[in-house]
Amino acid sequence: MTTALTIEQAILDAIVAHARRDHPDEACGVVAGPVGSDRPMRHIPMDNAERSTTFYRFDSKEQFRVWAEMDDRDEEPVVIYHSHTATEAYPSRTDISYAGEPNAHYLLVSTREPEQTEIRSFRILDGVVTEEPVNAVQSYMFGQSPSAVDYECRS
Repeated sequence: MTTALTIEQAILDAIVAHARRDHPDEACGVVAGPVGSDRPMRHIPMDNAERSTTFYRFDSKEQFRVWAEMDDRDEEPVVIYHSHTATEAYPSRTDISYAGEPNAHYLLVSTREPEQTEIRSFRILDGVVTEEPVNAVQSYMFGQSPSAVDYECRS
């Protein structure tokens, strides 16, 4: 079954801005949405506890707080994202081994090129990586027609 990530352009822009702002360290965060909706609605940038150019890890206290807040709001992590600062936007072996949300889209942003941003999305289940298209829309209110994006979204 082929899936796709449909996400509002403004949220995608915020993720890329976070990745650029934290460069050369990897940026990370989540986009929450209503449970069972597969609709990313609320961008939550998080701190990379590793402060590393090659690895990311959510701060455990921040992650507990964010996940508890999502539970209180009947939300779940629809997108889990992070950046790669020197390599392509593809999950590393570590990324794959740490992928613990079976329903999440794993969005990777490569900031290795200063003038170009590569964005790719994956489903990661039981160590199997499946790439999916990224469809950017202006708003969920006005349908699901993809808009033009200034990023290289590969599928």
